[in-house]
Amino acid sequence: MATYKYTQYFLNEVMRKRPYISKKWCVQIIENPIKVEKQENNRYRFWGRIPEFKNKVFRVVTLENKTTIHNIFPDRRFKNET
Repeated sequence: MATYKYTQYFLNEVMRKRPYISKKWCVQIIENPIKVEKQENNRYRFWGRIPEFKNKVFRVVTLENKTTIHNIFPDRRFKNET
């Protein structure tokens, strides 16, 4: 199991703006994603569901190492191609 870190942006902005978010959820999505995609700026996007939010899909953004979490938010436009 990887050791996860958090950017200052995540700790200071994301957690303040979305106090309902749990760090545990971020890890859960990264370790069990529905979809993973590399972004253009050497970051990665991970999509997944949280049991407490049955119909919502969340997107977690990490830095290049895939273990430093930068952002999480509900992704209302997610479309699974499968």
